[in-house]
Amino acid sequence: MKEHRARKRFGQNFLQDKAVIQDIVRAVRPQFEDTVIEIGPGLAAITEPLAASVKQLHVIEIDRDIVARLRHLPFASKLVIHEGDVLQFDFNSIAGRKKIVGNLPYNISTPLLFRFGEYVDDIIDMHFMLQKEVVERMVAATGTNDYGRLSIMLQYFFDMECLIDVPPESFKPAPKVDSAVVRMIPQKGRIGIARDFAHFAALVKQAFQQRRKTIHNNLKDWADDAVMIEVGIDPGDRPERIAPEMYVTLSNHLLDVAASA
Repeated sequence: MKEHRARKRFGQNFLQDKAVIQDIVRAVRPQFEDTVIEIGPGLAAITEPLAASVKQLHVIEIDRDIVARLRHLPFASKLVIHEGDVLQFDFNSIAGRKKIVGNLPYNISTPLLFRFGEYVDDIIDMHFMLQKEVVERMVAATGTNDYGRLSIMLQYFFDMECLIDVPPESFKPAPKVDSAVVRMIPQKGRIGIARDFAHFAALVKQAFQQRRKTIHNNLKDWADDAVMIEVGIDPGDRPERIAPEMYVTLSNHLLDVAASA
């Protein structure tokens, strides 16, 4: 089969390290009857061992040349190929609770991760290869430099753990950054339940508009100091010093205040 050249516009870097591939499949723990979805199968490094473990494997791929290659693989009969942009894909179109895995292109990783909140009730777990600095932001603890909007919005839905560090030489072509594999397990209510999720999401976004400023400055159009103190937030703190659950609490409290006004 003709060699496929990685395409920059799709953010393609193909995993070729067999030890890392084995570690990822071992972490996913696919069972024969599981509904497994792979995002961006590429040259099928992970696809092949996943397909060997399940009755049927769904794959989502935007590159037409790779789709053509997938259709000619020895195990192609096990694949359900969804051709197109994963950012537009409706994961509810695949029945059952899902295990999702993939080597996510760096250029779409953040918007895609935010989308998974929509499907959290139908996900068993997810295992993704991502730029290491993105994983560090995802799992970051309150008060660290990596903690921010991404940390809070994903920790609202998922318990997350960085499993494997992956160096550039594990890929072809080698990216200019380190990568890591993260495990994401839905855990509804782990930092509380926002009564109006859109309000909570907008509040968090506003809070981190200017990281160097205090929460008093960033949220001055949302809440006065007395309201923040009432829920246990120091208005003089910077946004990264405030725990995720406190943003949920503040959002709900502001809705209460508005409703009683």
